[in-house]
Amino acid sequence: MFGLTIEKLVLVAICAAVIIGPHRLPEYAQRFSAAVRRLTLAAAEARTRTIDDAGVALVRADWQALDPRQYDPRRIIRDALREADAPPPVAEGDAGIVAVGEPDTTPLTPRAGRWVVEGSSAHPRRIWVPDEEVVAAASS
Repeated sequence: MFGLTIEKLVLVAICAAVIIGPHRLPEYAQRFSAAVRRLTLAAAEARTRTIDDAGVALVRADWQALDPRQYDPRRIIRDALREADAPPPVAEGDAGIVAVGEPDTTPLTPRAGRWVVEGSSAHPRRIWVPDEEVVAAASS
């Protein structure tokens, strides 16, 4: 901060001792410490007033929830690969096409097939490929 080092601070202290004089130096040191103390208390009061008026603490909590450091890419990829091995969910109307007026007699079992992960590692896409398409694609 300001490029101050120990050597510069010692030099400033020696200059202050020479200019102010040894008799008045304790009095000015007490005044300086009181001014620093008042400044610290004013900053703390301004901080609490800002938190009370503007709700800065709530905003700070929101930012902590969105912190990108909490996301582990290895865990995200591992979870995506686990989901790729799971069978696809079957919706009620997904079992087959039924003509109007005929009752739906097809069982609600998942169709045979597998998940295929396509795309780059940054943007993977999971695509469900039924067995019929797998066989047709292999024979082509």
